[in-house]
Amino acid sequence: MIPQISQAPGLVQLVLSFLDTLKQQGFTGDTATSYADRLTMSTDNSIYQLLPDAVLFPRSTADVALLARVAAMPQFSRLIFTPRGGGTGTNGQSLNQGIVVDMSRYMNRILEINPEQGWVRVEAGVIKDQLNAFLKPYGYFFSPELSTSNRATLGGMINTDASGQGSLVYGKTSDHVLGLRAVVLGGDIIDTRAMPVALAEQLAAEQTPEGRIYHTVLSRCRQQRDLITEKFPPLNRFLTGYDLRHVLSDDLQTFDLTRILCGAEGTLAFISEARLNITPLPAVRRLVNIKYDSFDSALRNAPLMVEAKALSVETVDSKVLNLAREDIVWHSVRELITDVPGKEMLGINIVEFAGDDPQLIDTQITALCQRLDALMAQQQGGVIGYQLCNDIDAIERIYNMRKKAVGLLGNAKGRAKPIPFVEDTAVPPEHLADYITEFRALLDNHGLNYGMFGHVDAGVLHVRPALDMCDPQQEMLMKQISDEVVALTARYGGLLWGEHGKGFRAQYSPAFFGETLYEELRRIKAAFDPANRLNPGKICTPTGVDEPMMQVDGVKRGYYDRQIPLAVRNEWRGAMECNGNGLCFNFDVRSPMCPSMKITRDRIHSPKGRATLTREWLRLLAEKGVDPLTLEQQIPESAISLRGLIARTRNSWYARKGEYDFSHEVKEAMSGCLACKACSTQCPIKIDVPAFRSRFLQLYHTRYLRPLSDHLVAAVESYAPVMARAPRTFNFFLRQPWLRTLSQRHIGMVDLPLLSSPTLKQQLAGHTAATTTLEQLERLDAAQREKTVLVVQDPFTSYYEAQVVADFVRLIEKLGYQPVLLPFSPNGKAQHIKGFLKRFARTAQKTADFLNRLARLGMPMVGVDPALVLCYRDEYQQTLGDKRGDFHVQLVHEWLHQALSSRAIQPPGGEAWYLFAHCTEVTTLPATPNQWAAIFARFGARLENINVGCCGMAGTYGHEAKNLDNSLGIYELSWHPQLQKLPRQRCLATGYSCRSQVKRIEGNGMRHPLQALLELV
Repeated sequence: MIPQISQAPGLVQLVLSFLDTLKQQGFTGDTATSYADRLTMSTDNSIYQLLPDAVLFPRSTADVALLARVAAMPQFSRLIFTPRGGGTGTNGQSLNQGIVVDMSRYMNRILEINPEQGWVRVEAGVIKDQLNAFLKPYGYFFSPELSTSNRATLGGMINTDASGQGSLVYGKTSDHVLGLRAVVLGGDIIDTRAMPVALAEQLAAEQTPEGRIYHTVLSRCRQQRDLITEKFPPLNRFLTGYDLRHVLSDDLQTFDLTRILCGAEGTLAFISEARLNITPLPAVRRLVNIKYDSFDSALRNAPLMVEAKALSVETVDSKVLNLAREDIVWHSVRELITDVPGKEMLGINIVEFAGDDPQLIDTQITALCQRLDALMAQQQGGVIGYQLCNDIDAIERIYNMRKKAVGLLGNAKGRAKPIPFVEDTAVPPEHLADYITEFRALLDNHGLNYGMFGHVDAGVLHVRPALDMCDPQQEMLMKQISDEVVALTARYGGLLWGEHGKGFRAQYSPAFFGETLYEELRRIKAAFDPANRLNPGKICTPTGVDEPMMQVDGVKRGYYDRQIPLAVRNEWRGAMECNGNGLCFNFDVRSPMCPSMKITRDRIHSPKGRATLTREWLRLLAEKGVDPLTLEQQIPESAISLRGLIARTRNSWYARKGEYDFSHEVKEAMSGCLACKACSTQCPIKIDVPAFRSRFLQLYHTRYLRPLSDHLVAAVESYAPVMARAPRTFNFFLRQPWLRTLSQRHIGMVDLPLLSSPTLKQQLAGHTAATTTLEQLERLDAAQREKTVLVVQDPFTSYYEAQVVADFVRLIEKLGYQPVLLPFSPNGKAQHIKGFLKRFARTAQKTADFLNRLARLGMPMVGVDPALVLCYRDEYQQTLGDKRGDFHVQLVHEWLHQALSSRAIQPPGGEAWYLFAHCTEVTTLPATPNQWAAIFARFGARLENINVGCCGMAGTYGHEAKNLDNSLGIYELSWHPQLQKLPRQRCLATGYSCRSQVKRIEGNGMRHPLQALLELV
C-alpha cells in the first residue's frame, strides 16, 4: 500500500503573518501556500528550480500597492518578493524563494486604446497574442514577437525586454513601451514616460522615494554617458537590464525612466500597467522558404536576405526540422516546406517581406528569387530549392512551426535533452556564421548533440546542447560550457543575453558591463530597492548590500529528479520529461490544449502543473524508500481484502479530519483533468497526462477509498446494456427530481443522460445488420467480405444515442455496402480514466482478442465515437503492448474517405454545414476536418470547420457534480459563442460527449455528420 507522505516543507510563520495582515488590510486577490501551489511556481522554462514560500495573485494595481505597503512594515522587513508573468523564462528570471507575485491570473485587462494616436494601455498580465487579437480589428498589432506569444504576458516581456522574429525592423519590447505604472516597495506608484530633462531635474529635486530614484538615475547616466556609449556594442540586441544607454536621448534633451525598468526582471519595482506603442498591420505579407544542403549554408546565405530588405530572416537546422516532422505541427506545413527530390534538406531560411506597397514587395521577392535561381544554377551557396507563400494563414502556420521549435527540442530521444543555458547569444550578424562555426566546434569537442535556430538577421542564435541534468558530471559540464561560451561571445564583440533576459546568468554581468558600469547598476538598484528585497540575486545587488548573486550552477531540476530511481523515471516518462515550455498555458479558447487550465487559470490544473506535482510525489516516495513500480505489480487482480478495506476506510477518515498527505494535493490536480488527451499531441514533449493520471489514481486508491461515482462510471459498460432492455422504466426514474437530487448530493453525479427509446435493437428490428452472427461472417466469400462493413459498438451511442448508430447502418446500405452490427464488447475507456487499470487491462485484452479474430476476416471495422475508437489505438497499446494484436478500428470519416475515394467531387450548392469536431479526434487526427469536408464535397455540399476548444463534457467529467461549474464554463469559452452565430440545424458534432453537452445546455442537440450525410445521399 502506498504510504502517507508527510507534512509539506517550508511553511514560514512570518509569511503566514504577512498574508493574514494583507487580508485584514483589504487585499482582494488570492493567496496560496499549499505545497502544490508553490511547486507550480518553482520552475519555469529553464533548468532551475526554487521553491517559494507563498504565492499572491493580485487583482489590480491597488492590490499591488497594498502588498508593497504592508511589505514595508518593520516586522516584515526580511521578506522578499518576486513578480511573475507567464513563467516562460529560460533563465530562471522569476524563480526565487520568498513570495511570488503572479500578475497573470487576474491582471489581464486591456484598459484603453487610442487608435488615432497609436497606443494601448494594458495590465501586466495581458498575453501578447491576446492583445494582438484585440488590436486586429483596429488594424494594429504589438510588433515585438517571441515564440511563446500565446502564453507570455506583456509584463514578462517588459521585464525581460523580450524580442524575436522581425526585431531588425520592429526592435525590442522597450522600443514600444511609452510608459509604465510601477509600484516600489513602500507602496509608492511611479508613472514613467519620456519627458524633457528639465522636468526630470525637477522631479529629482523632490525629497520623495520617486525623487531619489530620478536623482540617482539622471545623475549616474549623465556622469557616465561617454563610458556607456563606448561600452555597449552597436547591436540590434542592445544590452538591457537597467538600460543605461537609452535613458537619455542621443541629444541629451529627453529622459525616460521607462528604459531602466524594461529588462529589470522585477528587481526594481512591480510593473502593473503599461502604455504601449502599436504598429499598423502591414497590408502585404510574403514568405520565401529557402532550403539548403547544410545549416552552415543557410547561415552564410542569410546576409543576402538582409540585403534584399527582408523584414526578418529565421534559420532552422535539420534537428529542429526533423523533430517538427514527427510532431502534429508538421501536418499544417508539410505542403509549404516540401522535400527537394534527390536532395537532403538540412536547413531552411524563413524569409518574410512585409509592407503596404504590393508592387515594391513583389519586386523585392522577384529579385531575391532570381538570385536564388542563379545560385542553384551555379550550384553555389548550398541552395537546393525554395517555395513562395502568399497566404496569411499559411504564413502563420509556418511561424507556428518555428515557434514550436523551442519545445520540440525537448522531445529529442534519450535521457540527454537539449536544454537552455547558452541559447541566447547575439553577435554582429556579419560574424554570425564564423561565430557559429566556433560554437559548434566547442560543443563537438565535448561530444554533444544540439539543436540550433535563430534570428540571423539580428545575429541572435538559439543553441540547446543536449545534457542529462540528472547526471552530476554533465551538470558540471553545463557550467564549463557556459564559461567557454561567455569567452567566445565576448571575443566576437557580442552579448550573452540577446532577447531572453539574464536571470541566473546575470552572474556574468560584470564581465560584460565592466567594473565601473556594473557599480552604476548597483547604485540604481539601491535607489529603488536598497534592502535587496525584490527578486534578489538577479541583475545585481544594491550598493551596500553584500549578498551573493544567483549562480549559473545553482539549484536545478536535475538535483531533485536524480533522487528518483532511474527505472521509475523511465516508466513515468510523461511526468518526468516536461521541460516547462508552457504551451499548455495557451490563452486561445479555440485551442483544445488543457481546458481545465483555461477555465481555472490555475497552473496546478495544467499538464505542466500536474507533471510537476507527479515528479515531486515520485521523489517523496523515493525518499521513503518506496518503489511505485513494485506497488503497481502488487495491486491485486480481484477485489480487495477486508483488511485492506478497513485500512482504506481508516485512512480516508483521517484525511477528512485534515491529516496531511501530499498525495491529496496531487489527487486534487488530477481530478480537474478532463482526460481529453489534447496534451498528448499538442504538447511538444507529448506529455500524456491521462496516462500517468490513471497510474497515480490506481496507486492513490490503494490507500484511500474511492467515491461511489468512480465505481458507477467504471461500470457503465456493465449496467448500460442491462438498463437498455427497459429504457422507459429507467428513464422514468432518471427524470424524477428526487433521484436527481439524491444522485447529486450522495453520489456526486448530475444530469445523467436518458437511455435511447426505442432502443438500437428495436430500431434495427428485422434488419440484416442486427442478425448476422460471427460464424456467418466467417462463411462469407471474398466478394461478400469486400462489400461488408463491421460496425463496432460503444456504450454511449449504442445505449444513449442509438439513432446515430442506426443512421450509420442505413448510410452504409445507401452507399452500397452490407452493414453488420457487431455484438457489444466493452471498450474500458471509463475504467482507464478512473484508474481501474487492472480491470481495464482485462477488459482491453478480452475485446482485443475479439476484434483480432474479426480483423483476420479482412473486413473494415468502424466505430462511431472518436474517444472510444481512439482508445483502441492509444490506451490499448500502452496497456497491452504486443498482446494488443494488429486489429484496426476506423472512425466513420476514415472509412468514408476511403470508400468514396473514386466518387467525383460535385459542384457545391446550398447552405453550408458546420463541423464541430471532437477535441481528442482533431488533436490526434488533424486531417479529420479536411477529410469530412472532402466527403461532403463528393455530394455537392460545403462543410466548414469551426475551430473550438473542448466542449467541457469530455466523457463523464461534465456529469460529475464537483466539475459542473467548470464544465459549463468551458463550454461558454468557445462552443456557446460559435453556436449562437450559426444555424443550429446545420451544425454537426462528431463526439457523443459534445452532442450531450450541447443538448443539456442549449435544450436541443446537434447531429453527427454522418446523419447529415445520410440526408445528402
